[in-house]
Amino acid sequence: MPLSRKTLRRSYRAAVLLSLLAIAPLTWAWLASSGHRVVADTSPGWVEEVPAAPVALVLGAATWRDGPSPMLARRLDISAELYRAGKVKAILLSGDNGRAGYDEPTAMRDYLLTRRHIPAGALVLDYAGFDTWDSCVRARDVFGATRLTVVTQVFHLPRAVALCRTAGLAAFGVGDDSARQWASTYAYAAREFLACGKAFLDAVVLDSSPVFPGPRESTLDTALRTG
Repeated sequence: MPLSRKTLRRSYRAAVLLSLLAIAPLTWAWLASSGHRVVADTSPGWVEEVPAAPVALVLGAATWRDGPSPMLARRLDISAELYRAGKVKAILLSGDNGRAGYDEPTAMRDYLLTRRHIPAGALVLDYAGFDTWDSCVRARDVFGATRLTVVTQVFHLPRAVALCRTAGLAAFGVGDDSARQWASTYAYAAREFLACGKAFLDAVVLDSSPVFPGPRESTLDTALRTG
């Protein structure tokens, strides 16, 4: 039996509504971060576009047995460039250390110490940055940051900046665009569709607390005083 016009009309409206709801988190991320992000490309001029801030927040990613994955290494390289250019005084390394034998922050620190020769006193480790929202909220509540530059890949940048700004941080973002040379980048970019939905729910709808919300640490304060 063919569907009535009324049923078809309702089905169409429902489909349109679902489509709008699906893209709303992506739209939120792009709008909330608009004007607060820049791409770190091959031109040296990109550094000049980044406003000075006390700290760079480097978001964790996969590490391998011998150190950071190429994507994570690029984030660290960018943070080193910002530090040397005087754009930041300290680097907050936020990543996953939630299981035995896997430690993103320590791998990030070791890379910056040995490969990029950043002084140890400028490096602060957050071992409970289990996702982007946790990293942003912990930067604010645990480490006392109020203004920062968040560093990640371009496909992740709008969400990262939007989450930090929703957390109340005066955040600017720098994104690496070289990741497009790796096939895995396309999978990560596709994942952003779902990740933005979770981010919107965590930050805007629920205002979720991090897995480990505290206590307050003074390590960033110390790094900024001595930097």
